[in-house]
This record gives sequence, C-alpha cells and structure tokens, in this order.
Amino acid sequence: MPTPSRTRLDLQGLRAVAVLGVVASHLTGWPTGGFTGVDVFFVLSGFLVTGLLLRDARETGAIDLRAFFARRVRRLLPAASLVLASVVAVAFLVFHRARAEQTLGDALSALGLVSNWRFAFEGRNYFSSDDVSPLQHFWSLSIEEQFSLAWPLLLVTAIALVPAAARRGRLVRGMVAIMAGGIAVASALAAVHLTAEDPTGAYFSTPARVGELAVGAVLAAMAPVLGRMPAALRVTSAWAGVGLIAAAVVLIDPASPFPAPWAALPVTGAALVIAGGVGGDPRHRHLFPLTNPLSVAVGDVSYSLYLWHLPVIVFAGVVLPPGPAWMPIVLLITAVLTVATYLCVEQPIHRSPWLERRQATREDAGDAPSTPLAKQPEAAPAATERPAAVASRPAGWVPGQRYYPGSRPRPATGAGTRGTETFSAAPRAASVEKQTVLSAAPLLVAVAAESTAPPAPGSHDRSPDPRPTTWGAWRERYAGRMGWGAAVLTIGAGATVLSVFAAYGAPTLPLPGTKVVASADPAEIAEALPTLQAELAAAVSATRWPELRPGLDEVIRESSSDNRAHDCFTPDIAPDAGRCTFGDPAAPRHVYLVGDSSAMAYAPTLAALAERSGGTWRATTVGMYGCRFTDVAVESRDPAVAGACEPRKEQVRTMIAADPADLVIVSNAFTLGRSVDGETLDAPRLAAATFAEVGPWAPPGRTVFLSPPPHGADLNRCYSPVTGPSACLAAVDDVWTQMEAAAEAEASATGNTAISALPFTCWENVCPAFAGDTPVRYDETHLTPAFAERLAPVLQRELQDRGLY
Repeated sequence: MPTPSRTRLDLQGLRAVAVLGVVASHLTGWPTGGFTGVDVFFVLSGFLVTGLLLRDARETGAIDLRAFFARRVRRLLPAASLVLASVVAVAFLVFHRARAEQTLGDALSALGLVSNWRFAFEGRNYFSSDDVSPLQHFWSLSIEEQFSLAWPLLLVTAIALVPAAARRGRLVRGMVAIMAGGIAVASALAAVHLTAEDPTGAYFSTPARVGELAVGAVLAAMAPVLGRMPAALRVTSAWAGVGLIAAAVVLIDPASPFPAPWAALPVTGAALVIAGGVGGDPRHRHLFPLTNPLSVAVGDVSYSLYLWHLPVIVFAGVVLPPGPAWMPIVLLITAVLTVATYLCVEQPIHRSPWLERRQATREDAGDAPSTPLAKQPEAAPAATERPAAVASRPAGWVPGQRYYPGSRPRPATGAGTRGTETFSAAPRAASVEKQTVLSAAPLLVAVAAESTAPPAPGSHDRSPDPRPTTWGAWRERYAGRMGWGAAVLTIGAGATVLSVFAAYGAPTLPLPGTKVVASADPAEIAEALPTLQAELAAAVSATRWPELRPGLDEVIRESSSDNRAHDCFTPDIAPDAGRCTFGDPAAPRHVYLVGDSSAMAYAPTLAALAERSGGTWRATTVGMYGCRFTDVAVESRDPAVAGACEPRKEQVRTMIAADPADLVIVSNAFTLGRSVDGETLDAPRLAAATFAEVGPWAPPGRTVFLSPPPHGADLNRCYSPVTGPSACLAAVDDVWTQMEAAAEAEASATGNTAISALPFTCWENVCPAFAGDTPVRYDETHLTPAFAERLAPVLQRELQDRGLY
C-alpha cells in the first residue's frame, strides 16, 4: 500500500487565495485589498526557500548552492521567459512605439531581477490606471529572487562559522531564526520610514519588503518547535490566519499607508496559516477554504496564472472595446494561457534533467553503477558486518515491495526513482555484493523518503513528482501532458476567436504597413474653422488611422518638449520677456497668454498668430505648468510647483506692469480642486478667482477666457496600430461643461470674452485623436504643437468677430 503523501494542501490553497486576490484586484478593482496577495506570497516563499536550505544543512551539513540555484532556474525561468518574450512581441504589435520601447525596458529589468528598482526609480504608481505596464507585476518576482540569491549566500557564510559537528543540529536553526528575525525587524523600520517619505517608492522597495520573506524564514527555522503545538492551537492559528487575510483583502485599499503599517495584516495572517499547518495531518481537512480540490488546483497553476493575468488584461484593454463580453473573454484567454503554460512549459522543464549534475547511467556506460553514491568504498574493511535489517534485503530493495526467494527486485518507478536507477540483483562476488548493498541501501532509503516527503521549499507543486534521470525517461513521462497542453492552447484559441466574433463581429484591422489618408470634403474648405470641423467629423467616423504628421508615436514621446515656449512655463527657469515673446518686437500691439500647462499648449497658436499679423501684434506667452493663474492658491501634489506658483504669478505681474498688455488671454485647466487652505473650489469659484487674478492686467473688456480642449482619450492606453481610431474617441465630460459654463458666466458678468475650444477640437461632443493628418493631443488634455499652430487662423477669426483683433 503506497505511503500517503505528506504534501501540505493548505499551502496550495494559500497560493490560490493570494493569486485570485491579485487577479481580481487588477481585473475589477475589487476586492480593494486584493493586491495584498503578493504579501502572502512573500511570506510563503521565505518559508519554503529557507526550509529547503535548512533541509540541506540537516542532511549533509552543508548547502548545495548549485543544486539550489539549478532548481530555481528550472522552476521559474522557462515560464517567465516565455511570458516576457511574448509580451514584448505583442507590445511592438499593438502599442505605439514609445510604450512598446518602455515595455522592452520593463522586460529586460524583469529578466535582470530588478523590476522593482526600475519602477521605484521612475516613480511609477502601482495603483495608477494610466499607462500600466503589462509587466508591472514582475516587481514582486524580482524581490523574491533578490532574496533567493542573497539569502542562501548569507546562510552558507553563517554555517561555515559553525563547527562541522554541529551543522546538522539545532544550532543552525537557532542562528537562522535570529538572522531572519533581525532582517524582519530592520525591514519593518525601513518600511515605516519609506512609506512616510515616499509611498510610491516604498511599495517597490527591497528594504521595505524583504522583511516579509524574512518572516517566512523565521517560521521555517522554528518548524520543529511549531510542530509540537497542540492540535487545538494549530487549528485556531490557521483559522485566525485565514480571517486576517480575508480582513486585509476587504479592509485595505490603495489609499491605505502601504507597506507600513497595513502590510502587517496579510503578513501576520499568512504566518499564522503556515505555522498552524506545521505538524498534524498534512491534508488539513478542517481548513476546507484552502484545502478543497478547487483551491488546491488553482494553487497548482498559481505561478503561470500570476505571470499571464496582467499582460492579458492590459493588452485586452487596448485591443478589445469595452462591453459586457470584455471580462469573460479576458478570463478565457488567461485560463487557456495558464493551463497551456503549466502543462507544456512550467512542469515539464521543472521536472527535467536540465542543469542536473551528469550521472553515469546504463545508457552512457554499459553496466556501470548508476550513481556515484553506489561506488564501492575505496577502503571498506573486509570484516565489516551488515546490520541484520540490511543484510536480509536484496540490493535494490524498495520500501513497500515484497520479495520472494529467488525473485529479482522490480525497477523502482514513479515517485521512487529520483536521481538513480534501480540496482541489478544479478549474482556477484560475495565481497562486492556486500559493499554494494552497504553503499546502496542508504541511498534507496533516501529515495523512498523522497517519494513521501513534502514538496521541496520553493516548489509550487502539490504532489511529489521527482525528475526523471534521463531525457528519454523525461519525454516518456511528459509527452502526454505536453500534448494535452497543446490541445488546450489550440481549442482555447479557437474558442477565443469565436467569442470575439460573437461579441464584436469580424475585426477590420489594417494590414501591417498599410497607410490610409483621410480626405476632407473640399466643399467645406472655405474658412479655417469649417475646414477643421469637417476634418473632426471625418475623424469621429474614421475606421482606420490616417498617415499622421507627426505620427502619434512621435508626439507621445516628445509630449511638450518640442513646444517652443516650453521653457517659459517650467518652474526652474525664470521667464524672460525676450525669449518668450514672438512676432515683431516693435509691433504696436501686445497680447499676453498666461496660465498653466493649458496656456503652454496654446503658445504655438499665439506665436503663429503674431508672426502672421504683418507686424501688428507681438505675443508673450508666460506661466507655469501645474500653476493655475487664480487669486487663490490651488493645492498641488508637485512640491516644485507648490513652492514656485505664487512667485511666478508675481513675476508675470511685474512683466506686464513694465510692458502693458493690449489683450490678455488666460487658459487654466478645467478641473475642480481644493485650495491650500482646504477650501473646496467649484467651477464658479475658480472662474471668479481666475478673473480676480488676471483681470487687472488688461484694459477693461479685453480679457479672454480661452478654455482648454475637453479631455480626450489617454493615447498611451487607447492607441494601437492594430485597432481603429474609434478606440481613442472621448465624450465631453461633465466637469469640463461646468467649467466652460462658469467661464462664460464670469466673462459676461465682467464684460469680457470667453472662447470655447469645443468647436475646434470636437465634433458633436465627441473628441477624436486627430483632425485631417494632424494629431490633436499628445495626452488626455494638451494640444500637440502642430495642431496648436493650425488653430492660429481659427483664433484670429474668433477674436476678430469680437472686435479684439
């Protein structure tokens, strides 16, 4: 009767809870604390990795770094490499050039195990929905592998200081517990400090996170003590841990200070579950939320599921339109890729002989012993007596196998043959047989123990599945499983295509390299505004991207850097009237454009207007991005803007006082906000505050409120060469409408003018990404310099109609 597996099912269930929380959080935003599943993974990884290292130390008195790192490579690298390569290839197909290149950088950092450092140094917000990298989730894998690289080296150094006779005893475990505990405490202090100073960087920080893995290491070192807990205490501990994890998933949200102090909740919960499962029945049937067959099955594939889920979500957000079918299709693709990768890549390569020390086998050298451990001792005493238990068993004896006089032992297969072949019972000389059995018996006992031992720490496997020792045996064992994986992938791909067709109809994607030029209606080309409106109308109904000049890849990459007034709006460069003035310096009439980055986006319009005025006008464009020109200080998250905003307004006042304005045009962001004193600023309050600030700078009736364009779609997320322009259409939002109405009311009340951007940036309240062959915006809100220049005749007509030009 086979020995029952001692695999802990609760750990597989714990993996399932962790990965499902992360996937649900990324896919739906609920539960709000689903992202804390990563913290559960950290504790679990620290426990398993350290347990494996300590087992090495207990059995051999040393840590086999080569075997450890080989196992990590086999276990993690193949599936991760497949995902990284696939994501980069798809990114260059569906992303714009700048985002694809960024994804390539993310992939290289993931391959180098430094993803978390890259995201921290770039200041990426894990919880931001803007421009999410399809490889953002690799940050946690980087931290785990940084730990897995450094921790074994640290333990090897520490064990080397222990006397050889004590390396298999409790001294090593105690030393490891103290070391891991110290790391956990230091990391907790670092997390508290970094969360307060830099929450975005702290989330990805190795010093702030490594303590979570160290908590798992402490548990592994204390396993013998934890195994002696009373059964009732084990059960209570495990259920309490499940409760804490559930509380973390529900109570924590992205606004919670993280990792300190809130990460303590899932970390403690995971620690209690792990501690409660040490000892007792490994099936832990009482802990049914974790040990039921479905949870265990999800835990089995948790690594592949974690790798694939975010790339599928991000790419589907670009390629598939939103709708009721979006989420089921995403789940289908994720499930297909997960199962196929698990069956075809993750498990087969993990269990392959790859990177194993080469052993002499019968395939390699005739009848030579199959393992070095079976070699005869060089100086075995001739009179050595075998213990009775060993002497009564033939060479190649396997526990649980019955023998009869004259029978030959059957070859050990399945779970009983890891790293060796069965020894032959062919007759030999008595002395040789005696030496062989003495050498082989411990090995075979160890092999038998391997078949029933818990899975090695670091493994994600539910059941022991030892590696075949030859590639031939490996192919025999895994060919069928890989065939099933290929079938899943094929059938799943077909089901996905059918689902997409059923939900969205047959796609009409342009072939690679195809360029379609949109044409405007020649009958409407009479004036600048009607021509532009015709192009906007055509863009709203376009099904393919035209050839744009400049291309969207270029404008996204350049953003505002090629705006010739860029330096007139930066906080760290004082505005210079000469450098920021366009047109004939001797022109008799002077217009000022002031405001935040919305005004900067219109600077090319004013510059072109002045340069084409025949020497009548000169235009000075000054302000500061992020700094609204209002008489109330608006709260800003950027410390540089918050400190420089009021001084910049004073500089502009001084500039206009020295060279008075004939006309002042102001453009501020159309978003609500709060003052630095905590006052809520609604649309009418902001409009009044804008005129209160800039109204005195111009002659009466010659202040113009120029609205920014309504928000467009986020090009970083919507633009893809393989999707149509409809993915980048946006409707006019309610806040913009409120702000526009408030500006018009303020202009009417003060005898001034308001000019709406709606007629020349949107068509029938729908805002496209381009007009004709010109991109409209380089992000959600700011006009491209090329499009802004096209607005010069439109703005001129608007001003002329109001008697201001």
